[in-house]
Amino acid sequence: MKSSKSSLYDDLKRQILTMELDPDEDLDEVALGEQYGVSRTPVREILRRLAGEGYLDIRENRGARVVPMNHSTLRNFFLVAPMIYAAIGRLAVQSFRPKQMSELQGAQERFRAAAKARDPYAMVIENNRFHEIMGEMSGNVYLQSSLGRLLIDHARIGHTFFRPTNEDMERRLHVAVEHHDAFIAAIAARDEDTVVDLVFEHWELSRENMEMFIAPQGMKADALVDGSVGP
Repeated sequence: MKSSKSSLYDDLKRQILTMELDPDEDLDEVALGEQYGVSRTPVREILRRLAGEGYLDIRENRGARVVPMNHSTLRNFFLVAPMIYAAIGRLAVQSFRPKQMSELQGAQERFRAAAKARDPYAMVIENNRFHEIMGEMSGNVYLQSSLGRLLIDHARIGHTFFRPTNEDMERRLHVAVEHHDAFIAAIAARDEDTVVDLVFEHWELSRENMEMFIAPQGMKADALVDGSVGP
Protein backbone atom coordinates (compact mmCIF):
# COMPACT_ATOMS: atom_id res chain seq x y z
CA MET A 1 0.00 0.00 0.00
CA LYS A 2 1.15 3.52 -0.74
CA SER A 3 1.79 5.85 2.17
CA SER A 4 -0.52 8.83 2.53
CA LYS A 5 2.33 11.16 1.50
CA SER A 6 3.03 9.11 -1.62
CA SER A 7 -0.66 9.05 -2.51
CA LEU A 8 -0.91 12.81 -2.11
CA TYR A 9 2.12 13.35 -4.35
CA ASP A 10 0.91 10.96 -7.06
CA ASP A 11 -2.69 12.21 -6.96
CA LEU A 12 -1.74 15.88 -7.27
CA LYS A 13 0.54 15.14 -10.23
CA ARG A 14 -2.22 13.16 -11.94
CA GLN A 15 -4.87 15.80 -11.27
CA ILE A 16 -2.65 18.54 -12.69
CA LEU A 17 -1.73 16.58 -15.82
CA THR A 18 -5.32 15.53 -16.52
CA MET A 19 -6.74 19.02 -15.82
CA GLU A 20 -8.81 17.82 -12.87
CA LEU A 21 -7.06 20.73 -11.18
CA ASP A 22 -7.21 23.86 -13.31
CA PRO A 23 -4.16 26.01 -14.09
CA ASP A 24 -3.82 28.73 -11.43
CA GLU A 25 -6.09 26.85 -8.99
CA ASP A 26 -5.25 27.43 -5.32
CA LEU A 27 -4.53 24.43 -3.07
CA ASP A 28 -5.73 24.23 0.52
CA GLU A 29 -3.05 22.71 2.76
CA VAL A 30 -5.49 22.04 5.60
CA ALA A 31 -8.04 20.32 3.36
CA LEU A 32 -5.35 18.18 1.73
CA GLY A 33 -4.00 17.14 5.11
CA GLU A 34 -7.45 16.12 6.29
CA GLN A 35 -8.19 14.26 3.06
CA TYR A 36 -4.97 12.22 3.16
CA GLY A 37 -4.63 11.92 6.91
CA VAL A 38 -1.28 13.69 7.18
CA SER A 39 -0.13 16.70 9.16
CA ARG A 40 0.61 20.08 7.65
CA THR A 41 4.39 19.57 7.57
CA PRO A 42 4.32 16.55 5.19
CA VAL A 43 1.75 18.35 3.04
CA ARG A 44 4.09 21.31 2.70
CA GLU A 45 7.00 18.97 1.87
CA ILE A 46 4.98 17.46 -0.97
CA LEU A 47 3.91 20.87 -2.25
CA ARG A 48 7.51 22.10 -2.24
CA ARG A 49 8.62 18.96 -4.08
CA LEU A 50 5.96 19.46 -6.75
CA ALA A 51 6.90 23.13 -7.02
CA GLY A 52 10.51 22.13 -7.64
CA GLU A 53 9.34 19.81 -10.43
CA GLY A 54 7.30 22.55 -12.09
CA TYR A 55 3.78 21.44 -11.16
CA LEU A 56 3.04 24.12 -8.57
CA ASP A 57 3.86 27.72 -7.85
CA ILE A 58 4.34 28.62 -4.17
CA ARG A 59 3.76 32.30 -3.36
CA GLU A 60 4.91 33.90 -0.13
CA ASN A 61 1.99 34.32 2.30
CA ARG A 62 -0.46 33.09 -0.34
CA GLY A 63 0.22 29.36 -0.47
CA ALA A 64 0.48 26.96 -3.40
CA ARG A 65 -1.35 27.08 -6.70
CA VAL A 66 -1.29 24.94 -9.82
CA VAL A 67 1.28 26.39 -12.18
CA PRO A 68 -0.55 28.79 -14.53
CA MET A 69 -0.58 28.86 -18.31
CA ASN A 70 -0.42 32.24 -20.04
CA HIS A 71 0.46 33.63 -23.46
CA SER A 72 4.16 33.86 -22.62
CA THR A 73 4.47 30.28 -21.40
CA LEU A 74 2.46 28.96 -24.35
CA ARG A 75 4.60 30.84 -26.85
CA ASN A 76 7.78 29.51 -25.25
CA PHE A 77 6.32 26.01 -25.20
CA PHE A 78 5.60 26.00 -28.93
CA LEU A 79 9.01 27.50 -29.72
CA VAL A 80 11.20 25.05 -27.81
CA ALA A 81 9.26 21.79 -27.37
CA PRO A 82 10.31 20.16 -30.67
CA MET A 83 13.97 21.07 -30.12
CA ILE A 84 14.01 19.61 -26.60
CA TYR A 85 12.25 16.44 -27.73
CA ALA A 86 14.68 15.99 -30.62
CA ALA A 87 17.72 16.43 -28.35
CA ILE A 88 16.24 13.96 -25.87
CA GLY A 89 15.69 11.47 -28.68
CA ARG A 90 19.27 11.66 -29.91
CA LEU A 91 20.74 11.17 -26.45
CA ALA A 92 18.29 8.38 -25.64
CA VAL A 93 19.63 6.45 -28.64
CA GLN A 94 23.18 6.94 -27.42
CA SER A 95 22.69 6.25 -23.72
CA PHE A 96 19.71 3.98 -23.00
CA ARG A 97 20.05 0.95 -20.74
CA PRO A 98 18.24 -2.39 -21.20
CA LYS A 99 16.12 -1.84 -18.08
CA GLN A 100 14.94 1.49 -19.43
CA MET A 101 13.95 -0.14 -22.71
CA SER A 102 11.82 -2.61 -20.77
CA GLU A 103 10.20 0.27 -18.89
CA LEU A 104 9.51 2.08 -22.17
CA GLN A 105 7.88 -1.02 -23.61
CA GLY A 106 5.76 -1.37 -20.46
CA ALA A 107 4.58 2.23 -20.68
CA GLN A 108 3.68 1.67 -24.31
CA GLU A 109 1.67 -1.44 -23.50
CA ARG A 110 -0.31 0.53 -20.91
CA PHE A 111 -0.76 3.44 -23.31
CA ARG A 112 -2.02 1.14 -26.05
CA ALA A 113 -4.46 -0.52 -23.63
CA ALA A 114 -5.71 2.89 -22.47
CA ALA A 115 -6.20 4.00 -26.08
CA LYS A 116 -8.13 0.84 -26.85
CA ALA A 117 -10.31 1.39 -23.78
CA ARG A 118 -10.73 5.08 -24.67
CA ASP A 119 -9.62 6.07 -21.17
CA PRO A 120 -8.40 9.67 -21.59
CA TYR A 121 -6.99 10.02 -18.08
CA ALA A 122 -4.93 6.84 -18.41
CA MET A 123 -3.76 7.90 -21.88
CA VAL A 124 -2.52 11.23 -20.53
CA ILE A 125 -0.62 9.56 -17.69
CA GLU A 126 0.91 6.74 -19.76
CA ASN A 127 1.84 9.04 -22.65
CA ASN A 128 3.52 11.33 -20.14
CA ARG A 129 5.37 8.39 -18.60
CA PHE A 130 6.50 7.14 -22.02
CA HIS A 131 8.19 10.46 -22.77
CA GLU A 132 9.56 10.75 -19.22
CA ILE A 133 11.34 7.44 -19.73
CA MET A 134 12.86 8.71 -22.97
CA GLY A 135 14.17 11.64 -20.92
CA GLU A 136 15.65 9.22 -18.40
CA MET A 137 17.27 7.32 -21.26
CA SER A 138 19.05 10.51 -22.32
CA GLY A 139 20.97 10.58 -19.03
CA ASN A 140 21.19 14.38 -19.23
CA VAL A 141 19.96 16.16 -16.09
CA TYR A 142 19.67 19.53 -17.84
CA LEU A 143 17.47 18.22 -20.61
CA GLN A 144 15.45 16.06 -18.22
CA SER A 145 14.59 19.12 -16.16
CA SER A 146 13.44 21.00 -19.25
CA LEU A 147 11.54 17.98 -20.52
CA GLY A 148 9.72 17.55 -17.22
CA ARG A 149 8.41 21.12 -17.36
CA LEU A 150 7.42 20.75 -21.03
CA LEU A 151 5.51 17.54 -20.39
CA ILE A 152 3.32 19.21 -17.78
CA ASP A 153 2.04 21.78 -20.25
CA HIS A 154 2.04 19.30 -23.13
CA ALA A 155 -0.37 17.12 -21.17
CA ARG A 156 -2.57 20.06 -20.19
CA ILE A 157 -2.63 21.76 -23.57
CA GLY A 158 -3.03 18.52 -25.48
CA HIS A 159 -5.66 16.81 -23.34
CA THR A 160 -8.22 17.14 -26.18
CA PHE A 161 -6.02 14.81 -28.24
CA PHE A 162 -7.04 11.95 -25.98
CA ARG A 163 -10.75 12.72 -26.32
CA PRO A 164 -11.27 12.32 -30.08
CA THR A 165 -14.55 13.69 -31.38
CA ASN A 166 -14.29 12.90 -35.10
CA GLU A 167 -12.70 10.45 -37.52
CA ASP A 168 -9.61 12.55 -38.12
CA MET A 169 -8.87 12.80 -34.40
CA GLU A 170 -9.42 9.04 -34.08
CA ARG A 171 -6.92 8.49 -36.89
CA ARG A 172 -4.37 10.77 -35.22
CA LEU A 173 -4.68 8.88 -31.97
CA HIS A 174 -4.14 5.58 -33.77
CA VAL A 175 -1.03 6.99 -35.48
CA ALA A 176 0.28 8.28 -32.15
CA VAL A 177 0.14 4.76 -30.74
CA GLU A 178 2.05 3.48 -33.79
CA HIS A 179 4.62 6.26 -33.39
CA HIS A 180 5.41 5.01 -29.89
CA ASP A 181 6.10 1.54 -31.28
CA ALA A 182 8.33 3.11 -33.93
CA PHE A 183 10.23 5.08 -31.27
CA ILE A 184 10.95 1.85 -29.40
CA ALA A 185 12.17 0.10 -32.55
CA ALA A 186 14.37 3.02 -33.65
CA ILE A 187 15.94 3.49 -30.20
CA ALA A 188 16.61 -0.25 -29.93
CA ALA A 189 18.30 -0.08 -33.35
CA ARG A 190 20.28 3.02 -32.23
CA ASP A 191 18.95 4.90 -35.26
CA GLU A 192 19.23 8.59 -34.30
CA ASP A 193 17.97 9.98 -37.59
CA THR A 194 14.78 7.94 -37.51
CA VAL A 195 14.12 8.92 -33.89
CA VAL A 196 14.49 12.62 -34.73
CA ASP A 197 12.24 12.27 -37.79
CA LEU A 198 9.67 10.58 -35.57
CA VAL A 199 9.89 13.40 -33.03
CA PHE A 200 8.80 15.95 -35.61
CA GLU A 201 6.12 13.70 -37.08
CA HIS A 202 4.79 13.05 -33.58
CA TRP A 203 4.84 16.76 -32.78
CA GLU A 204 2.91 17.73 -35.91
CA LEU A 205 0.37 15.03 -35.15
CA SER A 206 -0.73 16.68 -31.93
CA ARG A 207 0.07 20.35 -32.67
CA GLU A 208 -3.24 21.16 -34.37
CA ASN A 209 -5.19 19.55 -31.57
CA MET A 210 -3.26 21.61 -29.03
CA GLU A 211 -4.07 24.74 -31.01
CA MET A 212 -7.76 23.80 -30.85
CA PHE A 213 -7.49 23.80 -27.06
CA ILE A 214 -5.66 27.13 -26.91
CA ALA A 215 -7.70 29.12 -29.42
CA PRO A 216 -11.46 29.53 -29.66
CA GLN A 217 -13.00 28.33 -32.91
CA GLY A 218 -12.02 30.61 -35.76
CA MET A 219 -9.04 32.12 -33.92
CA LYS A 220 -5.50 31.09 -34.81
CA ALA A 221 -3.33 29.92 -31.93
CA ASP A 222 -0.35 31.63 -33.55
CA ALA A 223 -2.07 34.96 -32.96
CA LEU A 224 -2.61 34.12 -29.32
CA VAL A 225 0.91 32.97 -28.56
CA ASP A 226 2.42 35.87 -30.48
CA GLY A 227 0.51 38.24 -28.25
CA SER A 228 -1.28 39.93 -31.15
CA VAL A 229 -4.69 39.05 -29.74
CA GLY A 230 -5.78 40.60 -26.48
CA PRO A 231 -7.07 38.63 -23.49
